[in-house]
Amino acid sequence: MYNIMLFLGAPGGGGGQGNPLIGFLPLVLIILVMYFLMIRPQAKKQKAHKAMLEQLQKGDRILTSGGIIGTVAGIKESEGLLIVKIADNVKVELSKGSVAQVIKRT
Repeated sequence: MYNIMLFLGAPGGGGGQGNPLIGFLPLVLIILVMYFLMIRPQAKKQKAHKAMLEQLQKGDRILTSGGIIGTVAGIKESEGLLIVKIADNVKVELSKGSVAQVIKRT
């Protein structure tokens, strides 16, 4: 009769310890999966948003993160602000970062 405990690698069966790097393999795999599924796509999205903000120009129709739709009437580059016309005789200053998307370019 065979001793099943020897086949399963039970403790006390003799022999040395295994490679300690094998213990870190699951941690490395988790980090790689998180990078490719979460971190990398988010970085791409941020890069695309930054490029969109750089290309904003007067006359572009935009949607803000607060849900306001308006037209860019002016840009204050030094302060990072946009002057947005949301109605007749109504202009507001918004941070460039609050622009969610460009609806229509002129």
